[in-house]
Order: sequence, then C-alpha cells, then structure tokens
Amino acid sequence: MQPKEQLEILKRNAVDLVDEQDLLSKLQRKKQLRVKLGVDPSRPDLHLGHAVVLFKLRQFQDLGHQVILIIGDFTAQIGDPSGRDSTRPMLSEQEVRYNAKSYEEQTFKILDRCKTEIRFNSEWLSKMSFADVIKLASKYTVARMLERDDFSKRYSSNIPISIAEFLYPLAQAYDSVAIQADVELGGTDQYFNLLVGRRIQQEVGQEPQVVMTMPIIEGTDGKMKMSKSYGNYIAFNDAPFDMYGKLMSIPDELIIKYMRLLTHLPQKEIDHYEKLIQDKSVNPRDVKMKLAFEITSFFHGEKQAEDAQNEFVKIFRKKELPSEMPVVVLDKDEVELVELLMKLQVVQSKSEARRLIAQGGVKLDDEKITEIHAKISVDKERILKVGKRQFFRLTKQ
Repeated sequence: MQPKEQLEILKRNAVDLVDEQDLLSKLQRKKQLRVKLGVDPSRPDLHLGHAVVLFKLRQFQDLGHQVILIIGDFTAQIGDPSGRDSTRPMLSEQEVRYNAKSYEEQTFKILDRCKTEIRFNSEWLSKMSFADVIKLASKYTVARMLERDDFSKRYSSNIPISIAEFLYPLAQAYDSVAIQADVELGGTDQYFNLLVGRRIQQEVGQEPQVVMTMPIIEGTDGKMKMSKSYGNYIAFNDAPFDMYGKLMSIPDELIIKYMRLLTHLPQKEIDHYEKLIQDKSVNPRDVKMKLAFEITSFFHGEKQAEDAQNEFVKIFRKKELPSEMPVVVLDKDEVELVELLMKLQVVQSKSEARRLIAQGGVKLDDEKITEIHAKISVDKERILKVGKRQFFRLTKQ
C-alpha cells in the first residue's frame, strides 16, 4: 500500500498527530516502523478503553510495521500521575509482575503475536545510576513539566507533587530512546508524556517519534472515562453474556462512538447507522444489539455471541428466566438478605449490600425488596435477582 494510503488509514479516529508530515516521511522511506505503546500494569485486567489504542496498533501491524509493547514494570513502582489530583500509590514488584503477565495474555486477543515485541522497561531503567538519572533530568525543565494540566492544577492548588512524579514522564520518554521508537501511541491523557519522549529523543540525537493519541471512551455510565476504579468498565475477560449485557446498557449517545472505535464495521455502514439514528427511523436499541454482537463476537466468537444475544432477548425482551442459573443451597428456612448477598459475593461489603437493596437492585421471585434489614424465607425454591443480570436459584438443604 502506498504511503499516503497508509497515512489515511492510520490517522482515522486519531485525536492528536504530531506530526502528520513526519509520519508520512517515515512511511515514504518504506521501512518497517517501530511503533510503541507503553502500558502501566497497575491492574490485572484490560477493558475496552484499552482496546481503542490496541486496535490502532493492530492497524500498524496489518500494514507491515513492528509493534513494541512496553510493560512498565519499573515505572509502575513509581506510579503514573496522569489525570490524577493526588499522588498514586506505588505497587510492589510482585503485584506488578502478576498484572504484567495478565496484560501480556490479554493483548494478544487483538495484537498479532508474531508482530509484537514485548519489553519490560526494568531492562534499561533498573540499570541506570543516580548520575544517569540526573543527566536525564537535566534535559527537561521544571517550567515545562508544570505545563502539564494535572501538575499545573495541583501546583496552583498547593496540592503536593513529589519529585518522583516528575521523573515518571522522563522515564517513559527514556523508553522511547531505549527502543528507538518511530511512533508512540497512547490515550489523550498521555499526550504530554508522549511529547516529552519526542523531546528527549531529539536531545540525545535520535529522530523524534511521531506522537499519536486516541480518544478515551466513556464507560457504561456514559459520563466518566471507562475505568475499573469507577466500576463502569467492560473487560476483555468478561463472560459473553456479561459483555453483551454491559454493552446493551450504554447510553444511546455512545453507540456510534463505540462502533467507530471498537468494531471492524465498514465506515459506510457505520455512517448509515448514524443517519438512521439521527432520523429516528430505527430504534437505537436495534443498532446497539448489532454493536453488542460485533464486539462480543470479536472477543468470544460468533457462537458465543449468538448465545449471549438469545439469552439477553429471552430475559430482557421476553421477561423470561435465564436458561441456566447458579443453584444456592441454604441450610436455614430464613436468612438475612444482606448476609446472603455477602455469601454470594455479589457485593464487597455490607454497606454496599444495604445500598443495593435500598436502591431497588434486589428482587425475590420478581418482587422488589427495599428493606435493608429484610429476612427472606426459603421454604420453597425461589429466584433471587441481583442487579440486571445476576440470577440465583435458592433451595433449602
């Protein structure tokens, strides 16, 4: 494919591209580009927010370029402050290694294993002496560091910023030097850090990397960015029915955005769906079902996606019970509902259980229970529904 054609494909859906002419020049040399993504293994699960950048990386791979996935096992022990209003906790080496292994396995659901080079940045950062760190730090100024939005806000609000946090963007930048990156990708919250990498490469005499950022998608609540911290995420490892159901719960306003960033549907088809929704000539729910099927199918296969869709229709459209439900055998005629929810591990605390009950999130035999001190009898088989998608068949011993 010609360089200009590659460029048009690669810049599709990107937010920042610094800069387009640099990328075109690199493509025109007809060499395999080294395309970098750094991941901070602060949590063990990947979600669809991560998939946005990973799908762009896969485009680079399909065009013949080499992807280098940098797992920040060293920098995770510093803690990336990006987008935070306080210092992030440092992780232990054991936590980082566990999370990193999980990342490795999950990224290959999208990336081509044969065209992916995985590196851990402890490989070079752990070998740096204190003199090396000072030399690196001398290549960037405090004034420039404070231009970053989150640092600027914290500084003006007298919220502490540790020197270690200033070192994080420099460490991430040095990753680009170590692997001689031609391009670095990230979410829009990484824009500043990626530009630091471009600057440090120039300082050491390397050709500066092209910086490309991708949109950050909102989670199932439609408000906050997708994150495990906010409980609004859809994980790569979610079961097919859970993934399908969560996708069906997103606000209608996100349907087309998810289609553009998370599916392989042709652009014309997505534009067609967008027009149908705008003209109100289709129920957005039907387009959302198409979206949910496409994404669930990608991660779990068509058969699993079909089963998930059929189960969803059965429960939410036909108001029938699921085909299969976990059977819970109780040894008492009567149990406290809060204790039962804790036993089923559908909540993490009694206060969360009480809040769920008070908000009407628990039903027994299709009857809502809102009394937080409720006790339920199990003198016969009963169906407990928790939230929208969790069902349990209760029986007595």
